[in-house]
Amino acid sequence: MPDARRFLRLLFDTAVAAVKAQNLIPGSLPSRPKGKTIVIGAGKAAAAMARVVEDNWSGELSGLVITPYGHSVACDRIEVVEAAHPVPDAAGSKAAHRILTIAGNLADDDLVLCLLSGGASALLPVPAEGIGFQDKQSITGELLRCGADITEINCVRRHLSAIKGGRLAAACSPARIVTLAISDVPGNDASSIASGPTVADATSPGMAIEILRRYELRIPDNVMKHLESPAAETLKPGDPVFDNASFDILASSDDAINAAAGLARELKVEPLVLGDLQGNAVELAQEHAELAKKIETGEGPVWPPCVLISGGETTVKVRGMGRGGRNSEYSLALALALEGHPGIHAIACDTDGIDGTEDNAGCYVTPASLQRAHEQSIDATALLRENDSYRFFSELDDLVVTGPTRTNVNDFRAILIDARISP
Repeated sequence: MPDARRFLRLLFDTAVAAVKAQNLIPGSLPSRPKGKTIVIGAGKAAAAMARVVEDNWSGELSGLVITPYGHSVACDRIEVVEAAHPVPDAAGSKAAHRILTIAGNLADDDLVLCLLSGGASALLPVPAEGIGFQDKQSITGELLRCGADITEINCVRRHLSAIKGGRLAAACSPARIVTLAISDVPGNDASSIASGPTVADATSPGMAIEILRRYELRIPDNVMKHLESPAAETLKPGDPVFDNASFDILASSDDAINAAAGLARELKVEPLVLGDLQGNAVELAQEHAELAKKIETGEGPVWPPCVLISGGETTVKVRGMGRGGRNSEYSLALALALEGHPGIHAIACDTDGIDGTEDNAGCYVTPASLQRAHEQSIDATALLRENDSYRFFSELDDLVVTGPTRTNVNDFRAILIDARISP
């Protein structure tokens, strides 16, 4: 087996490769229509998906997809627009309005190929009538900081939108619409992926209000007026709009996790797959540290050498003014909880290559992390309290930097337990 850092990076790279567009799109394309084919979409993988569609589609093709800044891929027939993520900007709003315009000029023999991936919700900001763009920006920012999970955030987004919650499918009618999605949502609920622009939604405006109140967020009068009106209702299951629509999840966190687990077995390391997890990053790290320590001492469900593999999306409650994403927050909490326990190494990264809004995908944790920090007069506990985990791992040169991967099935975590490996 390679050394711990190389082993963990191999697992991460294998997980990401398993959910790349070029490995997913070619065998999933629909038949050509009698009319025209329009490609629309959004997300961190949207440009890469569009490029693969172009490479595998022989007929007429045009359209527009939106991707975050830095995630673009050159396309010949499909326009690619870059916009802000996770808080939307004017570029995203303008492009999303253009997508609605494109969708509104179609016939029943046309085909709409909708390409969705993680990040699409922020990239499709079309506020409902009466909701200002600044309202959407402010509410999105507050939801991201308060610790709400992605299902809660997207529930609110759907009910404040003119494009999400099935409304894009309604705009495309009577054309046939085929959605191909790379899921970044735990549980793969289609109505939460990109906030469900092309699928039915079972949630209610009242649920959105309850979420905003649960996190004690200020609800502007115009937002409350909208949420209490019939206009906030999304399209429901059974709506005839969806009679000519299909939705296919091409890849999810499970595919990434299983690919990494398969490689671990090939390298004679027993994987323990923990699944697609949610919850507070610090609390999850503490749970994983306890499990890892039990396994290292022979009290767990598997024996070393082994690796604990999980995916999903944690949450972070922002308290301080530091830098860092949910994976570095998890990693710093894990290092503190492990207390330098020998023989335990870890990696935690976002599969999109961007942890939060930073330039790293994630971080490495080693048995020597805390000792090395102490030698450099770095107070790990204080940095975690200030949500300044990026600084901790940057100072130790333990950031994982990949650049945008142009895919996204959310987080990937692996904890290697092998007492034979030195710090």
